[in-house]
Amino acid sequence: MSITSASLPDLLAFDDPETLPALAPGIDLPRAQAAIAEFLRALGRDETDPHLLDTPRRVAAAYAEMLTPRETSWTTFPNDDGYQGLVLVKDIPFHSLCQHHLLPFRGVAHVGYLPGERLFGLSKLARGVELFARDLQVQERLTQQVADWLEDTLAPRGVGVVMEAEHMCMSLRGVQTAGTMTRTSVFTGLLSDDGPLRGQFPH
Repeated sequence: MSITSASLPDLLAFDDPETLPALAPGIDLPRAQAAIAEFLRALGRDETDPHLLDTPRRVAAAYAEMLTPRETSWTTFPNDDGYQGLVLVKDIPFHSLCQHHLLPFRGVAHVGYLPGERLFGLSKLARGVELFARDLQVQERLTQQVADWLEDTLAPRGVGVVMEAEHMCMSLRGVQTAGTMTRTSVFTGLLSDDGPLRGQFPH
């Protein structure tokens, strides 16, 4: 099936339009859909097969969604009570796309900080992970970006980010080691050295 301008409005309808956020800058759905159709042909598949007719639209929409974080505000609050302990949110689920193979990797993040003068609402730690995960990524950079974002936004006394994920580029192809988990971590400030506070993170 060739994609024409007349067919684009119908083909670009998303499976669930109510849940799709505004697309990230630079995403061109018509071009992505045309590229997926050509990709299918290059793999020797007949895109006129009834089961593949809508595949270019679905794949383009899926990648657009996976590369677009949901909008949020980054409100912080004054640490009026002078809380000095660790703020740690564990087991934040996330998924991202390997920039080398465009295959997903998914797992959990553990994000914490030692407050200075400002605090985050707890949900913002999960939102921050999503902000950087919905991109073409490598896990090492993703971990560092989350830590840098916390440092820049809150100026805390210390930051800890641990991410654990299974990479489909290892599980489904190449070495094919299904179930293998990769762990990356960044610790800054007062969490840089081993101790009871850092010990609360998975290790």
